[in-house]
Amino acid sequence: MKMTKVKEAEITMQITNDILYVGVNDHQVDLFEGQYDVPNGMAYNSYVIKDEKIAVMDTVDANFTKEWLDNIAAVLDGAKPDYLVVQHMEPDHAANIENFMNAYPDTTIVANTKTFGMMKNFFRNLDLEGRTLEVGNGESLTLGRHVLTFVFAPMVHWPEVMVTYDSTDKVLFSADGFGKFGALDVEEDWDCEARRYYFGIVGKYGVQVQNLLKAASALEIEKICPLHGPVLSENLEHYLGQYQTWSSYGVESEGVMIAYTSVYGNTKKAAELLGEKLKEKGCPKVVVCDLAREDMAEAVEDAFRYGKLVLATITYNGDIFPFMRTFIEHLKERNYQNRTIGLIENGSWASTAGKVIAGMLEKSKNITMLEKPVKIMSSLSEENLKELDEMAEELMKVNADSLGAVGRAKFDELTGKIYPDACKKQYRAAKEAYDSGEYDTVISSLETVMQMDESYNDGAAMLLLAQGYEKKGDQDKANTTYQKIIETWPDTDVATQAQQALDAQSGNTDNSDSKKSDDTKKNSDNDDNGDNNN
Repeated sequence: MKMTKVKEAEITMQITNDILYVGVNDHQVDLFEGQYDVPNGMAYNSYVIKDEKIAVMDTVDANFTKEWLDNIAAVLDGAKPDYLVVQHMEPDHAANIENFMNAYPDTTIVANTKTFGMMKNFFRNLDLEGRTLEVGNGESLTLGRHVLTFVFAPMVHWPEVMVTYDSTDKVLFSADGFGKFGALDVEEDWDCEARRYYFGIVGKYGVQVQNLLKAASALEIEKICPLHGPVLSENLEHYLGQYQTWSSYGVESEGVMIAYTSVYGNTKKAAELLGEKLKEKGCPKVVVCDLAREDMAEAVEDAFRYGKLVLATITYNGDIFPFMRTFIEHLKERNYQNRTIGLIENGSWASTAGKVIAGMLEKSKNITMLEKPVKIMSSLSEENLKELDEMAEELMKVNADSLGAVGRAKFDELTGKIYPDACKKQYRAAKEAYDSGEYDTVISSLETVMQMDESYNDGAAMLLLAQGYEKKGDQDKANTTYQKIIETWPDTDVATQAQQALDAQSGNTDNSDSKKSDDTKKNSDNDDNGDNNN
């Protein structure tokens, strides 16, 4: 994280000709909202729109009353504000409403019904009789040249939240949306701290953010003025794209996060070894995180950033280690979904960690659990080393459903180019292996084909896979596959052959091994013709 301080004078105070920044930087705060570490402080943003009528957009934290009022007085230069627009009642933005109204008693507060209801709870003795303007969703306020339109954004991230669009300067005042940790007099990467801010504070409300993005898409926006963080005026497509990915719980970056807890170092060793294996296999990004030592918000951020997560922990008092439980609870609270998860569990006599984690995640949406967890008994065994290698191989496979809209489009484009040829090669290899009696190769080749295109060659590939299972003695898998063929391609040659195979087991037909062999050969011959057309 870049943490270079810049001079106060370098902070741009003028947003447009008529919109000026009057917010403050807070370097006193150590924990934002009592839990988020903010080594670079926080910005509490407020803006003044100067027109025939003057509007002040939101207030700031209670610790900066004088500085904020001085900033307003400086830009007004003797003028008096007409309106105070309150978009969000959280005290870091609304704490100075009463102080502002004492300083400017002729001002009208502009807010919605829910906001005014909350305002009474925060300011018990504030008399607003005749000094309020209640606005509805989509309603506008004309200042003169500037027209402000109010768009409700409930649960982004409080129920009263609204954003404000200035159609004259094409500015969106976005409340807590598009905010980030960090004061404005520190240079640092926007994505990193905005991501941590989003998933920490707003992440639970992905659906609501999606609704806001949909509303924003109808607006011509040239600048975004959030209540935290810098004004965004360049490359808005990037910021909007990030919010689209985050709020849809899509994958931002391909990679694997390995989150572990360890007491005596054996689980740590497994986590680090898995990380090394993934790097050796070409994984684009591997993050190994000690949950007992890493900032929890940073850990949550990484879990949402990448498409795959490995949870490695010990069994602890019949449960899981407390830091791991806390981490998973944070993910659940923020609707963690659309991810692939692998498990590494360690126990010395009664390992229950894997079962506990699976139970905690069972109601999470679109979570793909790796079929085979790594189970360690105290320390790594030779079998565990093999299992870690297998887990690394499995994690290297692409989970297309987790990529988000943009990523999925790119994935579909790529697979459209490479899958047909790859399927063709694997299918031919499977047919040759079948003729040679190498049924393990048949199965592995065709399972790869199934991952790319289940319907390859109109079911012929799936039929050969079922026959491979049967030759290998895995009758349950064979029967399941035969049945799927019958249901997917009814009234076709492959369905007929699948039904004959099932009937043969129940004695309904006189289907000898030689007859099945002939059918397989016939199918292979037909497949060659079909293969040439793919």
